[in-house]
Amino acid sequence: MYNTLTIEYPTSYILVITLNRPQALNALNREMIEELAAAITNAQNDHSVMGIIIRGSGTKGFAAGADIAELASLDETTAHNLSKRGQEVFASIENSPKPIIAAVNGIALGGGCELAMACHMRIASDNAKFGQPEIKLGLIAGYGGTQRLVHLIGRGKATEMLLTGDLIDATEAHRLGLVNCVVSQADLMRKCYDILGQASNYGPIAIALTLEAISAGVNGGNGYEKEAQNFGKAMATEDAGEGISAFLQKRAPEFRGR
Repeated sequence: MYNTLTIEYPTSYILVITLNRPQALNALNREMIEELAAAITNAQNDHSVMGIIIRGSGTKGFAAGADIAELASLDETTAHNLSKRGQEVFASIENSPKPIIAAVNGIALGGGCELAMACHMRIASDNAKFGQPEIKLGLIAGYGGTQRLVHLIGRGKATEMLLTGDLIDATEAHRLGLVNCVVSQADLMRKCYDILGQASNYGPIAIALTLEAISAGVNGGNGYEKEAQNFGKAMATEDAGEGISAFLQKRAPEFRGR
């Protein structure tokens, strides 16, 4: 179905999308961007999928940025269009009503770092490295890196990384708040499964409303108003009634997504 991705279901409710261009350290070309868009859309429409994990094939790279050979053919107009399309696809990940985790094993550079930042959470293996080295090519980040990096680690450090192209290792990424945690390579996927497994115990409506409220604030909207609206929407669901009743009755709730 895909030329640059592989899809698998390790559990009945988790979808794993693997970036699969190992010969190019999973560099993002236009075909991969479009296939990623299709895979995310399909996952959103699949009611059996509760959460999504994006990872890179092999042990050396999550994604080594954009495909440089492909960039060589761009002019100002086509470069602008490519950037806008990448931003649209990554926004669909950031605004997904289902949690998406980036499992970062190896390097996440340029577009690869931008893809990881678009995910709701980032779990890094101890060999991971992050960076936006576009400045070394006379370019700038084009898939949201100048915005999301600032939100995640602050303006000063983000500006330093964007202007020097320097890489940071997993430990520093965790210290800065770029990643949620650092684990061994062997434990990387297990940690992602554990997070989504815990979230699967709760109501999918509440999860979606939470993610929507977070995105509203991050993207410059009135996050507090969105939170209030979504709190009201959540209270009107059958799941909220079940959760409150279960708490008062001292039993485990049975959420049904209604």
